[in-house]
Amino acid sequence: MEGQEQSGQVHHSFDALKVPEFRSLVTGRFFFTMALRMMTTLLGWWIYNLTNAPFAIGLIGLSEVVPAVSLALYAGHIIDLSDKQKLLRRGISLYFLSAIILLLLSTKNITAVLSNETIAVCIYLIVFCTGIVRAFTGPIFSVILAQVVPRSLLQNATTWNQGAYLSASVAGHAVGGLLIAFLGNTGTFSVIVVLIIIAFVVLLQIKPKPPLEAHKEKRTWDSVKDGLNFVFKTKEILGAISLDLFAVLFGGAVAMVPVFARDILKVGSEGFGILNGASDMGAICSVILLTLFPLRRKQGYKLLFAVGGFGLCIICFAISKLLLISFFALMISGMLDGISVVIRGTIVQLKTPDAMRGRVMSVNSMFINSSNEFGQFESGLAAKLMGVVPSVIFGGCMTFAVVIVTWFKAPSLRKMEY
Repeated sequence: MEGQEQSGQVHHSFDALKVPEFRSLVTGRFFFTMALRMMTTLLGWWIYNLTNAPFAIGLIGLSEVVPAVSLALYAGHIIDLSDKQKLLRRGISLYFLSAIILLLLSTKNITAVLSNETIAVCIYLIVFCTGIVRAFTGPIFSVILAQVVPRSLLQNATTWNQGAYLSASVAGHAVGGLLIAFLGNTGTFSVIVVLIIIAFVVLLQIKPKPPLEAHKEKRTWDSVKDGLNFVFKTKEILGAISLDLFAVLFGGAVAMVPVFARDILKVGSEGFGILNGASDMGAICSVILLTLFPLRRKQGYKLLFAVGGFGLCIICFAISKLLLISFFALMISGMLDGISVVIRGTIVQLKTPDAMRGRVMSVNSMFINSSNEFGQFESGLAAKLMGVVPSVIFGGCMTFAVVIVTWFKAPSLRKMEY
């Protein structure tokens, strides 16, 4: 539970939480992320009831990811040029406004006047707008993190940060579903609004984080190119981000869980619920373990082994015919994914200069955002072309192949320690 830093100072698992601004950051992020995950769950349910079309649910993710990815590079420039705390407050305020509009749209007075099609179009427009805000708001949490804790605590802080995000994500999905059943759409939106207000108030405790003077002299395009060039020249960052991108793109078996539950394992809705939470359960376990027992040596090797093991777990899940084996395959894949996320996040934090954090974190965000949404699309397309089981086996094999290529092409990542 404790380790020796190069400076000779002993650090404990809870040292990052002793920093008041960091406590405010992770607490605010928890409530904010939980609100957004509840909103995502509710919008999927709402839009399906309005349209009765499964494809309409997919359009929600597409409506958000297109502006988020398209604006990511410019957003990084703006983040580096701005007071991070002020920009974060503005972003959360715009999310609050979006939640209020959606709440009003869900009321009986509005639904009695507008048609289902009109409401659906309004939802897509609002989600598109939140995608724009997401491009600027998403990376800021990681940028501020490096400014509120000393460098020696970055690994511990990154683990806590990822734990807060993951816990809020899981809780948001679960609580969102329960609230829809008990409070309905309008009541659930009311809770979402309250959570956003709490996050805003907590994050007010963070002091202003002005830009560095050197960055103010940069022109927009030159600034964006500097960020991209830094990522592509820093092999540790490029390798870590690429690993995550391809692992999610090819190994995203979660998108096919409904098909496996109903048609292959034949375990019905109860089995679907068990399988659907397996990966998140494993990821939470790994984050807790890494918080208490942080990785001290050979993190680069462990990252590659974690992603490779993730690919093998996906193959095991694909060929399994038993619910128990499938559950443990997904849970272990979640644990390995959690390890890779923490290591990748720490590598990006440690290798990025303060003056370039906004741009690098935006590139990182662009990779991750695109991999999740396009990974779901790839899973559906591959399943249609190959069949469900062969497509998931193919995805696991491709993930493993990417690890092998990275092992030889990015030796600096393989040998990295922090």
